[in-house]
Amino acid sequence: MASNRFVLVLGGTGFIGSRIPADLVSTEWRVTVATRRADHARHLLPLPSIEDIEEADVHDDAALDRLVQGQDAVINLVGILHGKRGPAGSRYGPAFARAHVDLPRRVAAACARHGVRRLLHMSALGASANAPSMYFRSKHDGELAAQSQPAVAATIFRPSVVFGPEDHLLNLFARLQRWLPVMLIGRPDARFQPVYVDDVARAFVRALEEPRSAGRIYELGGPRICTLRELVQMAGRYSGHPRPVIGLPDALAWLQALLMEWLPGGPLMSRDNLASLRVDTVTAATLREQFGIEPTPIEAVAPRYLRPLKATPRLPDMSQPA
Repeated sequence: MASNRFVLVLGGTGFIGSRIPADLVSTEWRVTVATRRADHARHLLPLPSIEDIEEADVHDDAALDRLVQGQDAVINLVGILHGKRGPAGSRYGPAFARAHVDLPRRVAAACARHGVRRLLHMSALGASANAPSMYFRSKHDGELAAQSQPAVAATIFRPSVVFGPEDHLLNLFARLQRWLPVMLIGRPDARFQPVYVDDVARAFVRALEEPRSAGRIYELGGPRICTLRELVQMAGRYSGHPRPVIGLPDALAWLQALLMEWLPGGPLMSRDNLASLRVDTVTAATLREQFGIEPTPIEAVAPRYLRPLKATPRLPDMSQPA
């Protein structure tokens, strides 16, 4: 029987990262989870695949060196949805630069220093150098940063919007429809290909197990393409609070996003999120062809976690990395 192999997961207590150790239970991989707060990882401790929970600042090079040393692979899932704009002429603000570009560059360099040859990096479908949003531009530059070390084979994942019990999109729309009489949304015809969180986690695990995935880029989408309007309607219907959905002209949508940036508890929507909706996040690639995974339909899962909608806690601060 082969000896254990070791993988470090950055962002391992987040929406996707917390599912990866469970999928690694039946493999020889042993998982170290790095987190800002160890108590956020308590739910992972019973899993036999967990080697260690490390409380660390992953943006500190000394901490990264300590975490990466002795690993056989690193998975980077750290990301944010919101960030302020940078100085005039900059491609994105400092929060996006720190989480999406500087960190993967540091991680790749730490891997090179310690002889770690595999890096699996989370990007996003829609990432490109000339994308309309800071989010997508920073995700593109983060891919280049993850690929910046010739000795480290980076595998890049570009999912469309990810759904599941703790998702930020459907749950948000369900909460809003509990309290609002009508849903006013910008870019209602923007297209997505929602992919199930457990399918994304399985894709990471299968890529980790498959050496031929090194250096490749994978686009991840579910079995159905949906418009934003359809997703909002779906969230309302499954949560038991369907509301009329009205598309806003771009000028009013921009004003709405600006106002929502100033809501307490972190923005529900930002102008940058609105800009991201100008890109359809759909793909011709399939999970079945790439990983042998039968993609999970959104209709098979979303009704279970959206209905009945219980009293909800304070909305998460999406300006901070997982």
